Amino acid sequence: MIGFTLFMMFIALMLAGVPIGAALGLGGVVAIAWANTDSQWWGLLAAPQNMQAGIAKYPLLALPMFVLVGAIFERSGVAQRLVDFAVACVGRSAGMLPMVAVLVAMLLGGISGSGPATAAAVGGVMIVAMARAGYPTPFSASVVGAAAAIDILIPPSIAFVVYSVSVPGASVPALFAAGMFPGLLAGLALIVPAVWLSRRHGYGTLECDLPRPPFWASLRRSSWGLAAPVLILGGMRVGWFTPTEAAAVAAAYGLFVGMVVHRSMGWGDLYDIFRVATETSAVIMVVMALAGIFAYSVNTLGLADPLVHAVRSSGIGSAGALLVLLALLLVVGMFLDGVSIFLIFLPLLYPLMLAFKWDPVWFGVLLTMVIAIGQFTPPLAVNLMVSCRLAQVRIETTIPHVSWLVASFTLAAIAVALMPQIALWLPHVLGY
Repeated sequence: MIGFTLFMMFIALMLAGVPIGAALGLGGVVAIAWANTDSQWWGLLAAPQNMQAGIAKYPLLALPMFVLVGAIFERSGVAQRLVDFAVACVGRSAGMLPMVAVLVAMLLGGISGSGPATAAAVGGVMIVAMARAGYPTPFSASVVGAAAAIDILIPPSIAFVVYSVSVPGASVPALFAAGMFPGLLAGLALIVPAVWLSRRHGYGTLECDLPRPPFWASLRRSSWGLAAPVLILGGMRVGWFTPTEAAAVAAAYGLFVGMVVHRSMGWGDLYDIFRVATETSAVIMVVMALAGIFAYSVNTLGLADPLVHAVRSSGIGSAGALLVLLALLLVVGMFLDGVSIFLIFLPLLYPLMLAFKWDPVWFGVLLTMVIAIGQFTPPLAVNLMVSCRLAQVRIETTIPHVSWLVASFTLAAIAVALMPQIALWLPHVLGY
């Protein structure tokens, strides 16, 4: 009865428009109070204690720094230089600009790990370029929104950091390594339908008439942006710094590139950059702190046990349970962002993962892939909303185009579900 009340109150508060963090915290407090009606009042002290415990974790120091990195590189002009280099590599023909959008989003994902930041940075450059080349604006917004979703898979990833502090046995380095090949697979899964749709419908007919940037000049101008993922991931691999320290290094590197090398940022821009990063980080951390009360209620009161027992006794087995779970998260991902989904569902999913002996690293990558699909699936998709706002189109106009991208990305997630070694091979080779 307490568990039913907890979730019904959470859902009711969400439907009433209460912010997700407050809904999680209030639901958890009510459940704790109900469970302690026959004992002393100080049982409620579990609420503030678990708020503090929810964010007092060393890996979470990386989260605000990676948010800052995303804000810095959005302003630094790196995206335009990467676009010019990618066009110089693949040439000018129908379907090439959508491919460039995906490739550049993947490169920026190796810097910031923030989908909305990448959607803004890539969309600000690519949507105008694709419109000039003859691509319909809703199609351009669909490609950019979908490409930005890969960022929570390509390391570094804010979602992986949140997952690692919630699930024992899944370290940040292991998750970063495990996300590499699924991220590349997801990128390929978006490139194929994007190019096919362009050529089938005759999009980009003006692209061949546009000049192709010179290769060596484009490589020289983009070299600082290309070096950023190598510095971040290579530095972690050789032991120069931890993932948390890598976030600070990436932020300092981004400031150096933007202010000294490209000179696309000045001292006057720093206030807005730090303000945006601080506001975004504060929202995430407050939600995580309040979600600590929710997780405590679920775990301590044993609310997940009936769910695990019901699933195991249903006879659907490990594969059936995974299929149902992923379908549920795919629907939920249409309405909530990835961090919120992890905070809400991981207290319930972790016992289920233990019951079926799923590898925690593979499970985290698979969950992240499914959540990434929701980031560009209408009606409420955070990355698609950013790209549609930049393109000045309604989100419903993208459905004929984005549905192909959703289907292809889903096939990539199914491949990782059926072949766990796609995610696990690299962590094993690297010894994580």
